[in-house]
Amino acid sequence: MGTLAEKILSAKSGKDCSANDIVIAKVDVAAFQDGTGPLGVRQLQKMNITKVKAPKSIFFLDHAAPSPRRELSNDHMLLREFSKQAGAILSEIGDGVIHQRLVESFAKPGDVVIGGDSHTCTSGALGAFATGMGSTDVAIGMAIGKTWFKVPETIKIEVNGKFQIGVFSKDLILYLIGMIGADGATYKALEFGGSTIDKMSMESRFVLSNMAVEAGAKVGLITSDRVTREYLKARGRLKDYQPLAPDMDANYEKVIKIDAAKIEPQVAFPHTVDNTRPISSAKGKKVSQVFIGTCTNGRIEDLKIAAKILSGKKRATDTRLIVVPASRDVYLEAMKLGLLATFVKAGAIIMGPGCGPCVGVHQGVLGNGEVCLSTANRNFKGRMGNPEGFVYLSSPATAAYSAIKGKISDPREVIKKGKKGEIRVN
Repeated sequence: MGTLAEKILSAKSGKDCSANDIVIAKVDVAAFQDGTGPLGVRQLQKMNITKVKAPKSIFFLDHAAPSPRRELSNDHMLLREFSKQAGAILSEIGDGVIHQRLVESFAKPGDVVIGGDSHTCTSGALGAFATGMGSTDVAIGMAIGKTWFKVPETIKIEVNGKFQIGVFSKDLILYLIGMIGADGATYKALEFGGSTIDKMSMESRFVLSNMAVEAGAKVGLITSDRVTREYLKARGRLKDYQPLAPDMDANYEKVIKIDAAKIEPQVAFPHTVDNTRPISSAKGKKVSQVFIGTCTNGRIEDLKIAAKILSGKKRATDTRLIVVPASRDVYLEAMKLGLLATFVKAGAIIMGPGCGPCVGVHQGVLGNGEVCLSTANRNFKGRMGNPEGFVYLSSPATAAYSAIKGKISDPREVIKKGKKGEIRVN
């Protein structure tokens, strides 16, 4: 009778558990980024803890990478030194964003993954119980190799049908968050299923799990199936695969059913992610900057569709275009496929793998009153470095087309379906 969350936590705690039980579970992966890691390390140093026990303990230098200020550079030094001393793994500047790197190389089905970053839930698309926690909690979990959880109740999100051409998984998750609200799944597990999810690529699934936390969810889980297997195999990690699915008689708090065919391209308006509206309500809004990248939509699949739309075109004169691949591997693949050349010819600025403008530390900070259309996961006031700026969220297709037009525009105007079902751009 287990949901995915219940089955994983039962296995990792060594006892059969149900929603609302308190369990102590083994930690497989404990991760920090350079914004939250220094606090965690300093707490461990106060307790004279110099070694880590979590099997995969990793520090990622990605948020302020390369560092724009000496204070941040000193924090990077701290994390490098502690990693060497403690036996942890260090993901250096340019390797990529924590959440993309976790799914590429570290997290696997059935794992418990804790991270000092709320979007750690991205790894849930691999069938891992992956969640963000406070720095001290992650530090202790990293140090002793276990932590405690209240087993979350689960909301099943059942999605069936085919998307319209020009609609993507980003539109689905924005639609869902707009439907249930920013607190609609607080400390719940969102479990995504249905024929639409079954047919999704792994990269599209990552988008759903990544943004589960924007509805307040503890985790965003997806069955580990043939799609998961093929993804891990392509990454040279076939040995990490195991099938994992909820039981047929699993007990859900509720089930939300969505018809994929009814979803239009979505845009989240400032200053909350659940302020979501169909593209028709946003069309024509002038944009000063378009940002394509982040742990939500900085993967090859995202860059491919953006490049298709931008190929042979130019960004609008008064609209900046910033593209940031999510990891070094994505960067190299984009280079190999010629995507970066397409972006540069279109007038884009290409930045090294990392968080870049998303967190507003550097690279792409907005001016007063400026509007950015971003493929990121958050648009809170000040998110991109200036509380006087305005951030809208969309899919990479909507963002790319809007960069050409200089205003928020509907990608369905140019995306068509080819004879063999492939995406074609006019």
